Amino acid sequence: MTKSLIAAAALSATVALSAVVAGTSAEAAPAVKNVVLVHGGFVDGSGWQGVYNLLRKKGYSVTIVQNPTTSLADDVAFTKRAIAQQDGPVILVGHSYGGVVVSEAGTDPKVKAVVYIAAFAPDQGESVSSLIANPPPGAAVPPILPPVDGFLALDKAKFAAAFAADVDADTAALMADSQVPWGVAALTGAVTNPAWKVKPSFYLVASDDHMIPSPAQHQMAKRAGSTVVETKGSHAVYVSKPTVVAEIIEKAANAK
Repeated sequence: MTKSLIAAAALSATVALSAVVAGTSAEAAPAVKNVVLVHGGFVDGSGWQGVYNLLRKKGYSVTIVQNPTTSLADDVAFTKRAIAQQDGPVILVGHSYGGVVVSEAGTDPKVKAVVYIAAFAPDQGESVSSLIANPPPGAAVPPILPPVDGFLALDKAKFAAAFAADVDADTAALMADSQVPWGVAALTGAVTNPAWKVKPSFYLVASDDHMIPSPAQHQMAKRAGSTVVETKGSHAVYVSKPTVVAEIIEKAANAK
């Protein structure tokens, strides 16, 4: 074979290899690369760290909303500002009370899908307060203390068992001792037009949740027509099982 033919063959092989690599990269790239994470009551955004790290490694652009949990209106405003900062379509994710926030904020045109992580998924006119008003017999009662100056907190001694039973003891203690006061106005804030009625939704049910019982999670997910994944986990499943949480977010990002 002449040098020119060898060179041509080598070039052809290089082009073919480049095409394969490019095709693989295209397949691996998420359909929606922007993810916005919204935390719930009593905690801040730091609990998303494990999920954040996993998604970032897979090429996602991740924003964690530090919503103040003072009122639904304020928290929705914080979330909408985060959505507005994204450079394209968004997967909007809410944990616990964060599900109420994303239900209200998720009608934003940039939001492709809403993901609920052991979260409230209210219908029009519903709030956390109305959803927990009539718990089924035998359901666990969250250890919420009486409000002080319009804000709620969980009993620190009962926090781990109720909220974070499968989180390591040191982390659960830190979560209990660093609680963010949750405004009564957030608890009673009602959704106007729930995003799950107009956007695809996904729901991760935590089967060992003692804050929002798993039957209630299943009921809300069914009503919303959500794609459901269930895992053994506490209410703090986003902390204890970041891989499972990241997987359902990726499912939403790559859904057709």
